[in-house]
Amino acid sequence: MVAAAGLRVVRCGGSSLHGARAVFSADCKQVGYLLCASGDFVKMYSVATEETLRLMGGHGDLVTGIQLNPHNHMQLYSSSLDGTIKLWDFMDGIPIKTFTVGSKLLALYALAGSEDSVFVVTPKSGEQDAFQLVSVKLPKGAGQDLEARELSVVLDGVDASPKSTAFGREGEYVASVKEVNLQVYFFKQKQLNRFAVGGMKTKSGNSHFTCIACHPTEDCIATGHADGKIRLWRNFHHKKEYTFSTLHWHHDSVMDLAFSVEGSNLLSGGVESVLVLWHNVSERQKDFLPRLGSAIEYISVSPDGALSCTLHKDNRITIINSNLRFSKSIQGLIKSTDVKTGLVVDPRTKALVLNGEPGHLQFYSLQSDQQLFSLDIVQRQYIHQAGLNQTDLVKIAFSPQGKWLATVEEREEAADPELQLKLWFYDEETQSFKLNTRINMPHEDHITDMCFRDMDELEDDSLVLVTTGRDCVFKVWVMVEDTDPEAQQSVSWSCDFVGSYHSYQATNCCFSEDGSLLAVSFEETVTVWDSVTWDLKCTFCYPTGKLRNICFGRLTCSKYLIGATDNGFLCCWNLLSCALEWSAHLNILVLQPDPLSEYIAAISWLSKESSLFVFKPNEQWPIYIQRNLCKEKIQLAAFVPRDEPEVTGTEKYLWLRRSQLFFLTDTQELMTLSTKSLEERLTPSSKQLAVEESLPVTPFSLLLGKHRQQQSREDTDLGKRVVGNKPEQDSPAVKELLHTPAHVLPSASFLCPIFINSLLISKENKSVEEVADEVEMQSENTEEDSDEERDVTEMEQDGTNPMELLGEMTCKLSKSQERELRKIRKMDYSWLSAF
Repeated sequence: MVAAAGLRVVRCGGSSLHGARAVFSADCKQVGYLLCASGDFVKMYSVATEETLRLMGGHGDLVTGIQLNPHNHMQLYSSSLDGTIKLWDFMDGIPIKTFTVGSKLLALYALAGSEDSVFVVTPKSGEQDAFQLVSVKLPKGAGQDLEARELSVVLDGVDASPKSTAFGREGEYVASVKEVNLQVYFFKQKQLNRFAVGGMKTKSGNSHFTCIACHPTEDCIATGHADGKIRLWRNFHHKKEYTFSTLHWHHDSVMDLAFSVEGSNLLSGGVESVLVLWHNVSERQKDFLPRLGSAIEYISVSPDGALSCTLHKDNRITIINSNLRFSKSIQGLIKSTDVKTGLVVDPRTKALVLNGEPGHLQFYSLQSDQQLFSLDIVQRQYIHQAGLNQTDLVKIAFSPQGKWLATVEEREEAADPELQLKLWFYDEETQSFKLNTRINMPHEDHITDMCFRDMDELEDDSLVLVTTGRDCVFKVWVMVEDTDPEAQQSVSWSCDFVGSYHSYQATNCCFSEDGSLLAVSFEETVTVWDSVTWDLKCTFCYPTGKLRNICFGRLTCSKYLIGATDNGFLCCWNLLSCALEWSAHLNILVLQPDPLSEYIAAISWLSKESSLFVFKPNEQWPIYIQRNLCKEKIQLAAFVPRDEPEVTGTEKYLWLRRSQLFFLTDTQELMTLSTKSLEERLTPSSKQLAVEESLPVTPFSLLLGKHRQQQSREDTDLGKRVVGNKPEQDSPAVKELLHTPAHVLPSASFLCPIFINSLLISKENKSVEEVADEVEMQSENTEEDSDEERDVTEMEQDGTNPMELLGEMTCKLSKSQERELRKIRKMDYSWLSAF
């Protein structure tokens, strides 16, 4: 997605990782990589360090399947809804081939027995919600973009889910499930057998198929069902003499199944967040790995059987050892059922903070695309059962320096809601937040907003928290000394002031930049209060709708107050004249000020597309407008301060100089605006370094490393002794030669002169006098060589340093002075012995 003005909308997190089954690299014991489909990208993680090593982009729509090339384990196939299949060199992140099929591809399968073809699931032309499994012959050609039009239908009436089709016993047959039907097709015999199970609903659900897995060496098919049962099918070569046995532990739908590499064990997972290992595929012997966080969507097993992994509904990846022991967890932006807290920036770490797993806050690093840590706010066990009213986290706010965190949790009840306001203090020793104060029922109805007073220099002395509620009041909370002798902390929080306005519901609140004014919106009216005396200063009213968002201007625009109404109007009031400055009808959903500049971002939703308006309150026209920002509905946005200001080429992008705008869509995909593409923002050197750091330490690498270290020390010592040593710098030609993939390098005859020239040491420029002196000294040097060598040998035997004999040298002798010293040294002074 490239905007017409030059800004790119870049997906940077939150893309679904459970759109396709994950794939391990061939040898996880030596160099382990995990590849996952993430939106329209393919991500490569290091199993050892959990870092994102590569982000391979090129598809124009969601990636629906990834498979290792059975004939080259350093290559990867990927399919997408854009109708293309890409072949990747995933170690270098380079697309080798792109095969255009034409129709949408919903699943991908690659078999070792099919050298030049793959299997995909595509929609059936002319029929709605009908899909078929087809074989695609991949053409061979010199170009990178090829047309793959040779398709042959293998199975009709398959399900669109990748979990509903599986290949068994080295590709001798394929099995597919849909609703209550199972069909098995044998390739050699060209025989199709169909089976059905009863579709009657029971107390635990129904027997509809949900997933399928095939035994790697035996004729055995495992199917998962909506009632939590697993059926093992055998003797399915015969239409009537087939048999099946049943395994049952899950209380709800079986989400996925996977056999071990040898086929002796079966793994299953579901909504219980528990991985079940069935030993010898038997009901009697089973082990469990519980509390994995959220529902299991996919299960993958590494080719060597050493590891397995589970992909979860909330975008979590769990890596598990073969003995069913937890190994690692890869957590990016965890998807929550509903982001009620908004997008909040942690002032300390510059991380995005929002709802994570139920009852938790996630701190998400934008630089590493990883979760820094998760804070348990509710501190109650979450029960995965639909229809239960459970406590949820709804509001958060940080103090200006990030020392204090305020959270609001609530539970919906038919009569009265349960509310709790908690204040957390950041402990430097434990590097985490500790609960300081818990306030039950801070308001009589739901809390709608809260904020801290932004006064950096007086934070410890005059820190103030304001909350607004549907009970038609706003409350001011301040720190007081705790007089309880048994209390573990010296301060706590209590209510200092309660304000209201004509019994209207309080909906929003915010402080001015200097903290002297507090604005509180009461439905259609904005009230402005003195933050010291809590006196009402003035009111503004816009009768066309209730106010959805309010914020103060900053820096040169601090005299303005901006508000957005629920019927789409954007209003700007002048605090000095107490009058409406301007208004515009834009259907604004999100209003977000930049904390480091005067700019304010407003995001609207019109004609099923989101648009962005960036403006200064004191200017009549927006600084930047981008229509059709994205097709998704944007719910939240946040400005994140940059570590270093970005250089912008035009005034139109000055609003991106000090902060970067991130926004979250209704599908919980995190996006940002950048003048650079994602590939440009990820430097090749950093990616190369990440790959090299994840390589294991072998005996040869240890030996080579010691040799290189010793050689480096010798070179350093030599550089200290030798005058005019070559400066320590890496040759660009050598870097390019070593870091460029071999299959894209030019010929050796082209590289050889460049490489040889990079090793040559250039002569230093010498003056005309120095050149003449060298010519005169050339004959003298030949005569003096033997004498000098003898003198040096004698000094070395005596163990005396020549520099010590000369003492501390304050200046360097010129060439002419050195010649005079040599002449004096060669003169015969034996005649002095007579005296």
